[in-house]
Amino acid sequence: MKIKSLLLLFICCSALSSCKYYNFTGTGKIDANTFQVNYFQNTAAFVEPGIERTFTLALQDLIQNQTNLSLTNSGGDLTYEGEIVDFRISPMTATADQRAAQNRLYISINVRFINKKTPEDDFEKRFSHFYDFPANDQLVGSKLTTALDEIYERITQDVFNASLAKW
Repeated sequence: MKIKSLLLLFICCSALSSCKYYNFTGTGKIDANTFQVNYFQNTAAFVEPGIERTFTLALQDLIQNQTNLSLTNSGGDLTYEGEIVDFRISPMTATADQRAAQNRLYISINVRFINKKTPEDDFEKRFSHFYDFPANDQLVGSKLTTALDEIYERITQDVFNASLAKW
């Protein structure tokens, strides 16, 4: 019985010590202490007020929740910046009488990632996602919030994976 306990203790210690190089969020060892997320401007042809602030805060929250990096307003080791370049609603499916049965909200965001400590990790990429909804629904209020939450959850996770998880 004592051998089983020692073996279990050894396995647990090995697993925990390996977290030096890999943690439970999927990031490897991050050679940074601080990050900043600059305000993402909305340069899309169709402007929905407030979506740029919502995205900026969503990206800040995700990085804070999944890393031990400290958020700063300037001089961060890691910098995220960019703009919302596309925000559009388009019909997706039609009914028998040629009316839209379903619409799609599509958002595309251009992100520039700057890593002061490891410049070879820098990139500029476009990330996008969509949300489908019934054509007779108006995308306002809580329905718009739900759509933005779903889209931003996916885009921010994709940005995180590209910048810190290297996926």
